[in-house]
Amino acid sequence: MIATAQIASAQDETIVFTPQWTAQAQFAGYYVAEAKGFYRNAGVKVRIEHPTATQPAMSRLRNNECQATTLQVCQAMEIIDGGIPLVNILQTSMNNAMVIVSACDKDPLTQKGARVGIWSVEFGQLAICMSKKDHLNYNWVRFAQNVNLFVSGALDATLAMSYNEYYQLMQAGIKMTDKNVYRFCDHGYNVQEDGVYMTRDYYEAHKDLAHRFAQASKKGWEWAAAHPDETLDIVMQYVEKNHIATNRVMQRLMLKEVLRLQVDRESKQREFRLRPDMVRLASRLMKENQMLSREITYEELSK
Repeated sequence: MIATAQIASAQDETIVFTPQWTAQAQFAGYYVAEAKGFYRNAGVKVRIEHPTATQPAMSRLRNNECQATTLQVCQAMEIIDGGIPLVNILQTSMNNAMVIVSACDKDPLTQKGARVGIWSVEFGQLAICMSKKDHLNYNWVRFAQNVNLFVSGALDATLAMSYNEYYQLMQAGIKMTDKNVYRFCDHGYNVQEDGVYMTRDYYEAHKDLAHRFAQASKKGWEWAAAHPDETLDIVMQYVEKNHIATNRVMQRLMLKEVLRLQVDRESKQREFRLRPDMVRLASRLMKENQMLSREITYEELSK
């Protein structure tokens, strides 16, 4: 148990946590940790505040409007390379979720120069690396958050996350096959994605608080994996509170896939750790494609 004085001291300072996107099952473990009292029991006062169109998560972190956020490994590397040291305090994703979906029966690897949808929020670094390596020369078309451009026929293909847009495309009637879906994790690009990050300055000044926040978040994810139905109830409370246009079916699919991606392919365990080999792979690919000015090491990201 944590001493009462230690709890009181910790709760004098609130950790404002901003996930990198709007309320959805991608962040279920943090919602669970708050709802089930895991943060409170760890002596950590947490306030979850989602980003807005004018205040993205990283902008809030830069401006000290939040103390923790979620980022993909490739995003974190770009930010560190840009001069903002970050620390990964908890890694949730153990596998890459990105796919390219092209029109039915068309292989994305045969569509040189294709118009391909890519997120406008700094995702998709590995797709750009792959496109250059295989000399596909895709014409990248930015989109905000939906699949309408691809469904309408304005794009030849689109990037999608296996826990999000992939299911939106299925719901829109797009047929998914091994031929028209390219999964990056199966082709030498299995780089971890979501983890929890703090600025190194904040982390160094609040190591114990950061550790207890990370451990309570981990407990939230473990509980979510063991209680998916009740977790979905909690997720939907956040969805409704934040007026997100989604439904329970979509969030159930997302939760199941996010939990699957947390299990390491080799150990078959939910490890919650940043893998040095994946950091090296991401750093090499991004430096080769001029996305980084230098190598970003595992030690720079880790505690």
